[in-house]
Amino acid sequence: MFDKKPKSYTDLLGKTNRIVEGTIIKGDIISPADFRLDGELIGNFTSNGKIVIGPAGSVKGDIICNMADIEGKFEGKIQVEDTLNIKETAHIIGEVIVGKLSVEPGATFNASCVMFSANAKATTSADE
Repeated sequence: MFDKKPKSYTDLLGKTNRIVEGTIIKGDIISPADFRLDGELIGNFTSNGKIVIGPAGSVKGDIICNMADIEGKFEGKIQVEDTLNIKETAHIIGEVIVGKLSVEPGATFNASCVMFSANAKATTSADE
């Protein structure tokens, strides 16, 4: 009845990882939790959660995630399961594959874009 398991530090402190402005990472990041990037990533990013690329953040590489908000620079291929929000300060170059797309006026969007629906996703999974 009173036998509770102690909570992990991630449960107590939240599950958002953060890379601050001025930090440069060269390599791949794999994270099960949400991620905020205000620094620079040269490499690939994979997550089951959400990535936020802040106004000072930049990514050169591929991203696979559930949701994304981009305010900074992105160059590469991004695959978002649910919604990709591109803010007015964003600069996107490359290839975009999304479920839903939101682009604010003023954003730079120079990318090929493929949107998939739940039906297309189910069909693709069945074909594999």
